[in-house]
Amino acid sequence: MTTAPTAPSTLSLSDARERLDRALHTFFMDRRFDDPRLNHAVSLLHDFVLRGGKRVRPLMACVGYTAVTGNNPTPAVLKAAASLELFHAFALIHDDIMDGSDTRRGRPALHRALADSSNLSDEPSAERDGVGRAILLGDLALVWSDEMLHSCGFTAAQRTAVRPILDAMRTEVIGGQYLDLIAQSSPTADLDTALAVARYKTAKYTVERPLHLGAALAGGTRRQMEELTRYAIPLGEAFQLRDDLLGVFGDPKVTGKSRLSDLREGKKTALIAIAHRDAAPAHRARLDTLLGRPELTEGEAEQIRNVLTVCGARRAVEQMIADRCRQAHNSIDSVSHLSHRAVQHLRILANSAVRRAS
Repeated sequence: MTTAPTAPSTLSLSDARERLDRALHTFFMDRRFDDPRLNHAVSLLHDFVLRGGKRVRPLMACVGYTAVTGNNPTPAVLKAAASLELFHAFALIHDDIMDGSDTRRGRPALHRALADSSNLSDEPSAERDGVGRAILLGDLALVWSDEMLHSCGFTAAQRTAVRPILDAMRTEVIGGQYLDLIAQSSPTADLDTALAVARYKTAKYTVERPLHLGAALAGGTRRQMEELTRYAIPLGEAFQLRDDLLGVFGDPKVTGKSRLSDLREGKKTALIAIAHRDAAPAHRARLDTLLGRPELTEGEAEQIRNVLTVCGARRAVEQMIADRCRQAHNSIDSVSHLSHRAVQHLRILANSAVRRAS
């Protein structure tokens, strides 16, 4: 008597996350220098990559693969997806330097930690040393993201399919960061610019391109890519808008980030742009006085939060998140070219991405 073959077990998102971390850990363990000082640098980067984070981009790549095949991602696809986390480390390290951020994931930002451990005694020199070494570690993460991706053993057709997606993702996130810096130098916050930054830095980089990358490795069609895009863009924008709220109203013990840093930097988010547009003149003047003040106190920050609430900006952003989340869910309801298993994962990711506390 023969036994019916069993269906392959469904890989849960938490299982995928564990496998992604194992792939990253293995990659780092294979990178060793003759010089112990360089090995120390590798350890710092290893710790930065694996000490936290939600692995959103690698998970999206895994779901993109499943969307086309209906199957679990192969070890090679998991490794390729994990390489996105190395690229993300590069982006975060450089972003923290440009933003002057003190913390990342509940610990000192890498350039701050390196400055604190510097052998240089005077503070300005130690700061420069920390920034310089952090830039190099970010560059190393960028180089290794390529190395990890291209050591997966893919076919020539898979490499050809992935290359333009990877190029577009990198170009878009750097373009988004450039727009972000331009926005910070502007005297007023502009909602259109804030949403453009959200689209390039988050919607495309965090959701759309990782989904496309996984789908391309599976031989995805143009229609499948289009259905993923209809889901990705509104969800990615909602993800960034939630991030903007958490940066001001979140609990630092949960988010791992100070809720003063965005306000001290005077970050021109959609939240701030709406407040500038809708606040009463006296409240707008108060925002102009306090936003971007490097020594902003918690009491002054609370005044800003009160203005953001009273003028309706906080409520408006919550509504924008809800609208975009609904668009993402509606796009899932209408798909006809994606696997049922992937649709389930896309629903879970949509809910967790925008209803999060960190």
